[in-house]
Amino acid sequence: KCRIPGYTSGSCQVTCSDLFLLSSRNDDLKEMLESNKDSLKLDAMKRIIALIAKGKNASELFPAVVKNVASKNIELKKLVYVYLVRYAEEQQDLALLSISTFQRALKDPNQLIRASALRVLSSIRVPIIVPIMMLAIKEAASDMSPYVRKTSAHAIQKLYSLDPDQKEHLIEVIDKLLKDKSTLVAGSVVMAFEEVCPDRIDLIHKNYRKLCNLLVDVEEWGQVVIISMLTRYARTQFTSPWREDGLFDENSETAFYESDEKKTENEDEKKSYMMDPDHRLLLRNTKPLLQSRNTAVVVSVAQLYWHLAPKHEVGVITKSLVRLLRSHREVQYIVLQNIATMSIQRKGMFEPYMKSFYVRSTDATHIKSLKLEILTSLANEANISTILREFQTYVKSQDKEFAAGTIQAIGRCATNISEVTDTCLQGLVLLLSNRDETVVAESVVVIKKLLQTQPTQHSDIIKHMAKLFDNIAVPMARASILWLMGEYCERVPQIAPDVLRKVAKSFTSEEDIVKLQTVNLAAKLYLTNSKQTKLLTQYILNLGKYDQNYDIRDRTRFIRQLIVPNEKSGALGKYARRILLAPKPAPVLESTYKDRDRYQLGTLSHTINTKASGYLELSDWPAVAPDQSVRNVEVIEPVRIHLYLYCPFPLTIQALHQGWPMSTQTFNTAQLSCYFVSVCNASQDCIHNRARFVCLCRVCLCVCVLESSSEVESDEEKSSSQSSEESDKSSSQSEKSSSESDSEQKKKTTKKPPQKKTVKPTAKDSNQPFFRSYLSSLGSRLHGFVPKKCLSRSLCFSLYTHPCPLSCAALLQVSGPAFVPEKSHDLLHRMTGKGLSAQYQFPRQPCLYQPSMVSVQISLTNTSDRPLEQIHIGDRSPTGLNMHCFNTIECLLPEASVTVSLGIDFNDSTQAANFQLCTKEDQFSVSIQPAVGELFLPITMTEQDFRQEQGKRLGMNESSATITMAAANTTSQPISRQVATVANLGVVPSGQDNIHRFAGKTASTGAVVLVTVELRGESTALITINTEKSVMGPMLLRDLKRALAQA
Repeated sequence: KCRIPGYTSGSCQVTCSDLFLLSSRNDDLKEMLESNKDSLKLDAMKRIIALIAKGKNASELFPAVVKNVASKNIELKKLVYVYLVRYAEEQQDLALLSISTFQRALKDPNQLIRASALRVLSSIRVPIIVPIMMLAIKEAASDMSPYVRKTSAHAIQKLYSLDPDQKEHLIEVIDKLLKDKSTLVAGSVVMAFEEVCPDRIDLIHKNYRKLCNLLVDVEEWGQVVIISMLTRYARTQFTSPWREDGLFDENSETAFYESDEKKTENEDEKKSYMMDPDHRLLLRNTKPLLQSRNTAVVVSVAQLYWHLAPKHEVGVITKSLVRLLRSHREVQYIVLQNIATMSIQRKGMFEPYMKSFYVRSTDATHIKSLKLEILTSLANEANISTILREFQTYVKSQDKEFAAGTIQAIGRCATNISEVTDTCLQGLVLLLSNRDETVVAESVVVIKKLLQTQPTQHSDIIKHMAKLFDNIAVPMARASILWLMGEYCERVPQIAPDVLRKVAKSFTSEEDIVKLQTVNLAAKLYLTNSKQTKLLTQYILNLGKYDQNYDIRDRTRFIRQLIVPNEKSGALGKYARRILLAPKPAPVLESTYKDRDRYQLGTLSHTINTKASGYLELSDWPAVAPDQSVRNVEVIEPVRIHLYLYCPFPLTIQALHQGWPMSTQTFNTAQLSCYFVSVCNASQDCIHNRARFVCLCRVCLCVCVLESSSEVESDEEKSSSQSSEESDKSSSQSEKSSSESDSEQKKKTTKKPPQKKTVKPTAKDSNQPFFRSYLSSLGSRLHGFVPKKCLSRSLCFSLYTHPCPLSCAALLQVSGPAFVPEKSHDLLHRMTGKGLSAQYQFPRQPCLYQPSMVSVQISLTNTSDRPLEQIHIGDRSPTGLNMHCFNTIECLLPEASVTVSLGIDFNDSTQAANFQLCTKEDQFSVSIQPAVGELFLPITMTEQDFRQEQGKRLGMNESSATITMAAANTTSQPISRQVATVANLGVVPSGQDNIHRFAGKTASTGAVVLVTVELRGESTALITINTEKSVMGPMLLRDLKRALAQA
């Protein structure tokens, strides 16, 4: 038999036949991985990942798997990286051979590949590649994809554990990632901060408010980490909010003769507390997370409120914690531990929910014990009767450990609430007659502790316990009875010697703890009643002198020298009575969770009641709050801009208003429309993104005018002075000047760029000719529409500084369709529609109702022998579907037909538009399913513009495939016809015979779609599609491949 690594089932010994089957299976997988077909490799990788998921050892396949790391198949490459992340640390030498491949993958267009490559690279635990890892992390921290930046934050922790000397460099990366605004990155970078530099609070100052505001949108485990970090941060930056509740003065007493003035001063100090706004921000933004479905998030928020919130606000966490008690027992255990700690200090929080802590028969023992602990802490004079009735039931439980814990809880209640002490003692005495030895023994122990509080009043109970001594076999209980007999031997002078006599008979067979108490009892009786017990005491001392346990031997020798006078016993014997019969203080029965509040709630240290490795202690509140200005972030002055939008037809610009307060003016002519949009309170990034969106929405030109605040003020002063000077001139000149000043004043009042980027070019600015040449390229159509202010130095500088989104608006004009398919699709069959038949087709014309809609023509026919009345559109789905319906058709005669037009905004998706086609009497559910090619509008552009736009849409925005074309489709005209049949695209002039280009844009968002068909050889062609729509590209590629491959 052989031992196979990785097998952890009941027996690790397998037969040679099993080993042969395993090796043959691995051989099959190796052959599949070395084949030339991606499908076989992909299948092999799926099977390998399945083996890993089942806990099998697949490390033998590492050489065969790592060869495929450079595969061009994305799906295969993803699975290879998943495997490498698992085994890169074990097979470091082989992984190092492929490190150049990992470095190349860091530049891959696919974000998942870049992230996986970084993950594998950081999993290779070899110090020699630390510089490579450091460089990769820095580059990934600046990646465009938030997923890659998140992975870089995870890699920081791995690199720090490998080489702590890189701490300073890693802190720089952490500082950079902390400024990231993506919610995907926030949790990971804070985790890296906690691992690498948790003491660098200065890195959090500027990002504190941002983290508080992002907290609700961060993924759940990131929320836990951020809340824990912010809890520690708040304890160092804010003053204690408990001062307002008088926490510091609740135990103090005012002197009788204290002056009223001093009392008033103290009250003013107590009321002078004002919570820091940032402190309140943290509490306000974490409160909604109490409704989270993640238990860890709720517990994290609960501990934050417990450690940071004012006392009167902590109660908001109660319901959320009680709600978690319906979860699994593992969750219940942690939550109950936290509640047990809280209930000791603030009983009132959980008292209204006392019934939630009643023990269920299905609860595990550790859950029962925690609930018992909480019920004991919640006990008071008002609810003690209810709790004791509940405890009476628990004592009868078959769970011995739980029953013993209940008896201890009764003892605690009797100690804490003096009104029920006698009642509890009577109940415990009744338990002494119980058949269960565990219950009797625990009752004896608890009674012993209770009797110490009032020994004079309960001599009858001591006598009763002495009578039960022979029937009790539990050592601790027997020892407790012997201790009581010795401690109160003077109150039971006749019973104690008899108990000593009985135990002396069985001394040699007793447990050690019983023997020790027997020796103590003998010594005390020797001092108080030596006539009856002298010989018995000597007998017991002689037995203990030769006992096997050295503790008993030592105790016996000590007692003999102490109580039996002889020549060798010095002066110590004089104090024997004071030593042995000294009054003992009554024991204090306390909760085991009393001291756990020294650890932060919800942490591992709090759970195990020991400081765990990596635990960060909460600091005490500062007496004086640090400077709160360190959390202030420099705010860029709001931007106020003028957008002049020029387009060859009326434009619907409702999308421009989303999120922007603005005012709009429209000027129309026969040739083009000019839209004057005044926008305020927008950052430059927002302006750039919105301008790019405008350019894609059929806008021919987007001109942005930016000015500084100082320019606005100076221009206003200048205009006011000019108007005052010109007021003395002739009336005609005055009218002319006033009209000019009014027009210019309108443009100046809304222009405020960020102060940080305000630059005032000189009068000889070289950018002015650049902008003039740019405008001149538009031709004479724009003459008179561009305001004079557009040619200012400030405007030219803005355009030159940000030319990409604002000044490169391509003149993409919608052209007529190259081909309109006559094929129609059934919308409603005449049998289903009860005589109403409907067919639809796409006319491939711009929608008249709204530019973002796709035009659909529907032909309605009445095939019945009766008129159909009130034909109209009913309910639509999905909810929010934007559709322009046709007017209601009042009556459609038999055998008559009518054609109507619809406008549907498919939102650049092939998802079907479902709606109801209704008549006066019936409703029919129908749907229009668009082909991906019908969602485009053809546009005209030059070959140069085509290449320029294509260069912007590479990598993840490009899809390509090589196909074998049908013989009839190898020339220019058939290719154009087939492409136009599949998709509504315009033909772009090409200077090469073997390359055919087509261009269009999506109707909804205006995303550019570029198609290139390059002939290679007689029947082979490469089809390339470039578009920002990553879903539509592959779908269009599939349809084109099918159309060009068939005749």
